[in-house]
Amino acid sequence: MSIFLDENSKVIVQGMTGSEGRKHTTRMLAYGTKVVAGTNPKKAGTTVEFDVVPYGPLVDSVQGGTVSVPVYGTVADAKAATGANTSVIFVPPAGAKGAIIEAVDAGMELVVVITEHIPVQDTNAAFAYAKSHGVRMIGPNCPGIISPGKSNVGITPGDITPRGKLGLVSKSGTLTYQMMYELRDLGFTTCIGIGGDPIIGTTHIDALEAFEQDPETELIVMIGEIGGDAEERAAAYIKEHVTKPVVGYVAGFTAPEGKTMGHAGAIVSGSSGTAAAKKEALEAVGVRVGKTPSETARIAREIMQSK
Repeated sequence: MSIFLDENSKVIVQGMTGSEGRKHTTRMLAYGTKVVAGTNPKKAGTTVEFDVVPYGPLVDSVQGGTVSVPVYGTVADAKAATGANTSVIFVPPAGAKGAIIEAVDAGMELVVVITEHIPVQDTNAAFAYAKSHGVRMIGPNCPGIISPGKSNVGITPGDITPRGKLGLVSKSGTLTYQMMYELRDLGFTTCIGIGGDPIIGTTHIDALEAFEQDPETELIVMIGEIGGDAEERAAAYIKEHVTKPVVGYVAGFTAPEGKTMGHAGAIVSGSSGTAAAKKEALEAVGVRVGKTPSETARIAREIMQSK
């Protein structure tokens, strides 16, 4: 199995006609993701043609060459025409809140928000709206989600890991990619980049719960970073609810106090939110924490080999 995303997911790209939307729609199609429509109120009724060169685990079954994807004026129209259940958002920050709400109102089950620099108050309002309607939101400011060999929604490279028995949840996009590559010999059921903003739709705990319930996931890799208390709360959840082995890594051991490091949420004040404090909290509940991504991968490999 996989969590949140599988080979049956039908995807709408909000912002497909923009430069980033076009580029990553091409890559999603090339991976084998079922991209069925895009939206743009000014271009409804048109189609966008993509030059698709298949890659990744599904390469032999992916349609190559020119692929045409229809554009609809609204997400509701796109869903009515295609039966889509997933939306990925490449809309600029000013329009992202409205795009998320539109996807929720249209009945999307999963909304993946790639856009960064969305005002926190907009994210807060949009996430509250999605949650109140039972819609799973991933992001914002994230690489998205990939279930290797099934579907890839977002900007994650699809050719760096096969399907396997590990589950990965990460605040950092680039560390998501690195860990996928480091553990490509074992492979993953699903890899989720949840984003590092102060407010995000899907948390470490949400992913831990889903991976715990997934019968194919045998080990969970959790990547955090300095700032906030998400990792400490995840540690408390692991203690009470997770029976599978969890391996962790916390980015930011050398970060100077009081400085913003990359993500808006990665701010350390005093002793709160430090990498050392997060490492201590995780290790206290039995999570083995690597000092580097490579060491974290080595620990995960040791655990899997001892099974």
